[in-house]
Parts: sequence; C-alpha cells; structure tokens
Amino acid sequence: MQNLTINENAKPGDIADWLEARLLKALANADGPVPIAVPGGSTPFPIMEELVRRSLDWQRIVVWPGDDRIVPEDHAASNTGKLRALFEPAGAEVAALTVMEKIPHFALCWLGMGGDGHIASLFPNTDPQVDAPQKIVRLTPDPLPPEAPFDRISLTIPALLDSDDILFTLGGNADKARIFGAAAKGENDLPVARLLGAAAQDVTCFT
Repeated sequence: MQNLTINENAKPGDIADWLEARLLKALANADGPVPIAVPGGSTPFPIMEELVRRSLDWQRIVVWPGDDRIVPEDHAASNTGKLRALFEPAGAEVAALTVMEKIPHFALCWLGMGGDGHIASLFPNTDPQVDAPQKIVRLTPDPLPPEAPFDRISLTIPALLDSDDILFTLGGNADKARIFGAAAKGENDLPVARLLGAAAQDVTCFT
C-alpha cells in the first residue's frame, strides 16, 4: 500500500501527539462539529487519557464508538460508557451506536485490530464486505470472546472507510503487527485486509 505509513515503538504520548495534530487540522478545516470514530478495548485508553489533556476545542468534537457490546452503558463491558466517562468531562459529545443512527463522514477513523484480524466488531465469521449496503449492523461474534461474550453493534467497512484519515494502533503486539503487515500486502482475506485493500485515503499504523 503506497498510502500506508507504519510507525514502530511509539508511546501513548507520541500517538496522542499525532492525534492532536490531525484533530487541530480537522477543526481548522471545518466550521461545525468534527466527528471521529474510535476503538474500544484496553489498548487505546492510555492514548485517549493522554489526548484529553490536550488543548483542543473539545466542544466541537463528536466521538463515535466504532463498535460496542450490546450491554447497558453502566456495564463494565460498555465502550460507550467508558468513552463518556473520559471524553464528556473534556467537553466532547459521545454518540451511542444504534441501528437507527445516521452515521456521519468521519474526520478520522481510529481502529484497533484483533489477533484474528477483526476490526471494530467485524469478525471473520461475519464475512464483512466493502460494499455492504448498511453503515451499521448488529451481529454475534463466533466464537464469542471469553472476556466479552456479548452480541455487538458495529460500523461496517463502508462506514469506516467514509473518513478523511484512518489510524490503526496495535499496542506493541508483534503477532498483530505481522498479521497487519500481511493484510496490507494482500496476503490474507481477513476483515482488516478487506478494509486496507479498499482504503484510498492515508492510513497510519502505530504497531
């Protein structure tokens, strides 16, 4: 992929610096709200904790979870609940995923990746397509991850691709970096490979 930049050995503060620069640019180029999609799981939260300390116009930023577990927002497994606790005190709006939501064009789509190559909650068994007609789907991972055995709601590949920039953070996991590298070369057909193969915008990955 000629539009892919891979950065190794970055610390959460380094990634927060990158995000701050991208968000400052997006805020400067837009008159209204700036929507961004962000991942759940444990890896991104140290980065987010660094990011919310930055002097951004948070009241213009709308944070969308890329996916969530179908649980109440006060449940420990809820991505939305965790995002609200982190971003709303800074002044940002946090959107909740429902099948009725109108999904915006994102200034930035930030993704993680599972060891099986899934992105958001688009697991291999769900056979996500780059031309899916929906922007958001309810689904059941198979197998259900033991740490989060819940049905999911997720943005689809077309919704994730409807963004100015795409960012991946892999949390220093060498196995994930290998899978991501193979996907970027088209050497597998995992969900991450399908998204990367269709991405026309710049993609940045912090391994």
